[in-house]
Amino acid sequence: MVRLERLRPDHADALLAFERENRAYFARTVPDRGDTFFTPDGFAARLRSLLTEQGLGVCHFHVLIDDEDRLIGRVNLMDVEDGSAELGYRVGESAAGKGVATAAVGAMCELAARAYGLSALTAITTLDNLASRTVLERNAFTPTGELTVDSRPGIAYRRAL
Repeated sequence: MVRLERLRPDHADALLAFERENRAYFARTVPDRGDTFFTPDGFAARLRSLLTEQGLGVCHFHVLIDDEDRLIGRVNLMDVEDGSAELGYRVGESAAGKGVATAAVGAMCELAARAYGLSALTAITTLDNLASRTVLERNAFTPTGELTVDSRPGIAYRRAL
């Protein structure tokens, strides 16, 4: 079983370790965050920025914790506006293919409605990211159209909550 925890300053060390450990894995399907992000100072600055956005209610960031209290992923709601937000998520390589992302997205959909009062979520992914498309579709997201994601063909999704 896994649990979502709202991002807090004390997640910093585990989150940076998670991002470093999975950098190459994530870069296979999403743009790399750049070298500065992975430095202690660069990461600390980014975390402060995220926590500020969260404090303003613009975004809701969460980490995914496994039964052994290891950080194994992230699930975020960004650009909260008019009862909607964009869903983003990433699960580390060690947890991939085990249903973790599907369960985490399902839990976030429930949390988004219950705790944040949202009525809809959107998400985007590249057309060639079958794993991400499967996670979204298993969680009742429906395609709304094609677009370009960092110069790659992509697809947009939406789910009413």
